[in-house]
Amino acid sequence: MTASAEQLPPVSRTAVGVAALRALESGRPDRLFDDPYAGAFFHAGRALFADRERQDGRLGEVFAEQVAVRTRYFDEFVDGAEQVVILAAGLDARAFRLSWADGARAFELDLPEVLEFKDSVLAEQGARARCARTVVPADLRENWPEALLNAGFDRNLPTVWLAEGLLVYLTRDEAERLLTEVTALSAPGSRISFEHRPDGDQDEVLRKARAVGGEVIALWRDGLGPEAPKWMTARGWQTETVTIADLAAQYGREPAGQTRGGFLAATRIGEPNH
Repeated sequence: MTASAEQLPPVSRTAVGVAALRALESGRPDRLFDDPYAGAFFHAGRALFADRERQDGRLGEVFAEQVAVRTRYFDEFVDGAEQVVILAAGLDARAFRLSWADGARAFELDLPEVLEFKDSVLAEQGARARCARTVVPADLRENWPEALLNAGFDRNLPTVWLAEGLLVYLTRDEAERLLTEVTALSAPGSRISFEHRPDGDQDEVLRKARAVGGEVIALWRDGLGPEAPKWMTARGWQTETVTIADLAAQYGREPAGQTRGGFLAATRIGEPNH
């Protein structure tokens, strides 16, 4: 029996909405990726949206193209990785739907109730991981590095870190603490990526989203904001950024809206500068 989505905390419930958008993209003939489990995740959690479908539908219209591009981008970011850590993994099904290198390991960190809901849906679907998958029940606001190390994470191995759809829900202090901990666990050659909007609140897509409003927008805390590249560089990472518009064009899609928003990718090259 599927664990109830009602047990999910507010931020984690947003993953059900993202799953709906991934399911829609997977059904397109020109899809940028195929997520065969996204529809099952949304179906299992659809009751969460019973009273908000109109508003969430409007928000979905704002972010549908971005979620499609974002998913494809992060799919490519982990390609060939030997060790991957997915922070706030939510309903990420990459361990089940991507091709992985021989011997690859994926660690999925999230709250216990989120992982329970996710795994119950996957079990009903008969899903089988295509890599060595380890779930790590942990609160990213607490001592998650210890839990990750105890689960078998090798801190001497270059690691690919995914922080997809995460930092926007953290305060600056929380984001700095999280990324400081990631840095301490990252061997040279490790890589990390997360969303980055150099224009901050002036970004057109964010303005449209805030105009729609709703529970999701109320949860935003904006993380490191536009200063993320500078902050990461000062701590021993080499950074680069890519825009959603450029990626959309690369993937054969018409960019939706005017935005310089996109993603920051960083590679660990040395010790932090203090």
